[in-house]
Amino acid sequence: MRARPAENAGPARIIAIANQKGGVGKTTTAVNLATALANTGRRVALIDLDPQGNASTGLGIAGPARAVTSYEVLLGEAEFAAACVATVIPALSVLPSSPDLAGAELDLAARERREFLLATALDGAAGFDEVLIDCPPSLNLLTINALVAADRVLVPLQCEFYALEGVAQLMRTIERVQRGLNPRLGLEGIVLTMVDRRNNLCESVIADVRAHFGNGVFDTVIPRNVRVSEAPSHGMPVLLYDSRCSGAQAYTRLAAELLRRRGGGRR
Repeated sequence: MRARPAENAGPARIIAIANQKGGVGKTTTAVNLATALANTGRRVALIDLDPQGNASTGLGIAGPARAVTSYEVLLGEAEFAAACVATVIPALSVLPSSPDLAGAELDLAARERREFLLATALDGAAGFDEVLIDCPPSLNLLTINALVAADRVLVPLQCEFYALEGVAQLMRTIERVQRGLNPRLGLEGIVLTMVDRRNNLCESVIADVRAHFGNGVFDTVIPRNVRVSEAPSHGMPVLLYDSRCSGAQAYTRLAAELLRRRGGGRR
């Protein structure tokens, strides 16, 4: 079922959820943060910009509902709002992914202003309060389109040895996008994922990240939790699968902290 966002709303706040390293909880964060924000009454759209389509699967969007995808929206063959699909969460819609996105580098390379295709498409996002973009795990043209379209970047960061090295590369990319393509782009924050307090290395990484980025790191951390890992196989966010588990409660706190940091406003 196609989503019908409310009309005459103000501009959406667009957040790219990005990390070029895979396996850091990026899609899990996108799905569950979007759900938690929708549970606050905000109208949320999640754009699945990863060819793997895991965010779409994690919200129960089956193949027949993916007739129109983010690929067609990028190419200008479909309008964003009309292509969004309603989910079981009343205030949450998703723009599904397509395997065709894997070839987007070639398809988009010859187009004029190729870095601005998603930004242009999101002119139709006024019916939403929040638009979250689940980026692919690479710094390719799809991710650049997300950064150009976004107001802010949220970086999920797994607590492991090479974490800071990967984030440093992403920060350099964000700075280049700020200088040359999207001067309004800023850092929403870094969220620490898969945290295991019993692990001394994990605690060391947490300390290093907080020392380096200070208030840029969310107070809320996402614990390593088996229920979070199980939920996607059931086609639902963990907030529906088991709302009482530690992972679900952490994402609820993360959404509350995100809104509190910006004063509850849209922009």
